[in-house]
Amino acid sequence: MSNTSVLPLIEAEGSEAVAPCCPPLTERPFTAEEAETAARMFKALGDPVRLRLFSAVASHAAGEACVCDISDVGVSQPTVSHHLKKLKEAGLLASERRGTWVYYRVEPSVLAAMGKLLTMAPATA
Repeated sequence: MSNTSVLPLIEAEGSEAVAPCCPPLTERPFTAEEAETAARMFKALGDPVRLRLFSAVASHAAGEACVCDISDVGVSQPTVSHHLKKLKEAGLLASERRGTWVYYRVEPSVLAAMGKLLTMAPATA
């Protein structure tokens, strides 16, 4: 069994699970747990190959991408698999095996959480 952690989901109003992670950076200081969660996400995206793979999946027209369609990032196929595994372990990608191929997708809640994290909180009067 793996010792990896995935980004936890938080409950939004109406108890709809939406987003992993944290409040906007400008809202308040992170708790230790929020900082750990955000750091795992940023660490996973801190590698240029992983960032390219994440971008390829996120921008794929079908909303998901077969590994066969996104593996041309200048590294070997085993290295692509390693990087996709790291993105999945960080909670940034979900995958589904269909026959011999694996399809990856970015959950909309992940993109929303990343956007929220980097959004400036409105100034209070």
